[in-house]
Amino acid sequence: MPRRWVADLLSDTLTQPTRAMRSAMAQAPVGDDVFGEDPTVTELQRRVAELLGHEDALFTPTGSMANQLGMRLHVEAGEEVIADSLAHVLRAELGAAAVLSGISSRSWAAERGRLEPSAPLGLMSTGAGPYQVGTALIVVENTHNFGGGTIQPLEAIREVRAASREAGVAMHLDGARLWNAHVATGIPLADYGREFDTVSVCLSKGLGAPVGSVLVGSAEQMARARIWRKRFGGGMRQVGILAAAGLHALDHHVDRLADDHARAARFAKAVGAVAPSVVGPQRVETNIVMLDLSETSWAPAELVDAAGARGIRTYAAGPQGVRLVWHLDVDDAGTDAATEVFVDLLSR
Repeated sequence: MPRRWVADLLSDTLTQPTRAMRSAMAQAPVGDDVFGEDPTVTELQRRVAELLGHEDALFTPTGSMANQLGMRLHVEAGEEVIADSLAHVLRAELGAAAVLSGISSRSWAAERGRLEPSAPLGLMSTGAGPYQVGTALIVVENTHNFGGGTIQPLEAIREVRAASREAGVAMHLDGARLWNAHVATGIPLADYGREFDTVSVCLSKGLGAPVGSVLVGSAEQMARARIWRKRFGGGMRQVGILAAAGLHALDHHVDRLADDHARAARFAKAVGAVAPSVVGPQRVETNIVMLDLSETSWAPAELVDAAGARGIRTYAAGPQGVRLVWHLDVDDAGTDAATEVFVDLLSR
């Protein structure tokens, strides 16, 4: 039996389908999606494409596959994608772009993953002919996972978009947690989405679906992505059972992300009061809290173990950081328990 934690803050991928979501899944009309005949998948794709201001969409089993399809659409073998050094597509997708599509990559440094237009635009390389690798795609992540739930400024995105379009370089948004950026800022999803050629969004993180992501773009792009999804092993049959969870999440779990943001901020405020070098409330923008242990005597693994012994599960994120992620299965009581444990451990 898996351990029952007082508060499981390892990741927002841990969310369990609610009773209402399970009911929606059980009742979903289905068909063969490889043939494009699953009505629930079709409805999910239509809804997400509309929300993000794009023409069409494709349901995928994972966020990594959605990102890999997005990159494959824009980058030929031997060309490059550029992203910040903490980006999920470079750090957490196991080199898939190189292995599956022959794509090269370079990165720029970004404090907390925050997009500064001069960085990608200074790195972007075009028109070098046979002498240098050409940049075909810029990837932006919003919100930024390893940056600590950082929201990318829309004006910075627009500045990069204008310059990249002029240079003939495409842009892909890894919007796994774009829902969080939308809820925190009030900026419509389509205002973000229209600045990119393709966008991926995740249903199995804060929205609580058991599986699935959606890639959006033009109808022509999604037709090509459907072929590559099959090549990558992602063709699915009566998958409307899973798409129904995504539809339920869109209807019931988007606005409630504000609760996760509020609980993360409350935790950060209390911990920051006793350990200001570790976390400042101004650094917590959405549902992710990154603890910086560089000025403490704690090693990340040691702090994770100490908190775990008291029922609070977290994640050692690099040589100096611990990550905590709020989601729909962490309530006020769990937040209070986590706060008490970390205030105690970090005030020693």
